[in-house]
Amino acid sequence: MNIFLRNYRMKKLALIATVIAFLSTLQMRAQDYRFEVGPALGISGYLGDVNDANMYTHPGLVAGGVFRYVHNSRWAFKGNLVYAGISGNSADIDTKFPGGPYEFKSSLFDLGAQAEFNFFHFGSGPRYKNYKRIAPYMTLGLGAVVSTAGGTNAAFVLPMGVGVKYKFKDRLNLGFEFTMRKSFGDKIDGITDPYGVQHGIAKNTDWYSLATFTVTYEFSKRCVKCHYID
Repeated sequence: MNIFLRNYRMKKLALIATVIAFLSTLQMRAQDYRFEVGPALGISGYLGDVNDANMYTHPGLVAGGVFRYVHNSRWAFKGNLVYAGISGNSADIDTKFPGGPYEFKSSLFDLGAQAEFNFFHFGSGPRYKNYKRIAPYMTLGLGAVVSTAGGTNAAFVLPMGVGVKYKFKDRLNLGFEFTMRKSFGDKIDGITDPYGVQHGIAKNTDWYSLATFTVTYEFSKRCVKCHYID
């Protein structure tokens, strides 16, 4: 009888230990992180005085980095610092360009911050939280750009766009984002009002786009020892 009770207690303890280990595993998998950082690479396009149709007639290279603060599974806030090359040629437009043919190449240095809203709860963890490993999102922000065409010029920009995130591993995310950036300045292509039409800063014709792929790594655990129930 004693042997039976002893075996029963040992089995009970083993079962409890197994359950605790399993719950600990779930807790670790449910653990999320505050920050992400990683490189960005892609192509850029331009719409303005020297290109009024296909923004990717002369695509350029985009390279840089992103830093993201993950507020929760729906909201994130991202900072970026990227280089983008843009170019244009007046021979590509149908209308006659004043003053003869014009061609330019410019380097852009874009620094900005964006808010991101995920359409699904992005992440990995317990099934009851309804996390998705893939999530489309929309983004809006504010930034600044420095261009080199016709001298060094700076302007504020308004980035807006859409993207998609994919959790490749528990702490490794892949992403693709397309944004249009409205420049509140008219010199990223090196010229201003070539047709002599005066307009305010909000109606300038200079836009550029960034289509980028990112790989980000998560770090800084949100809660090292979690004792709350969410």
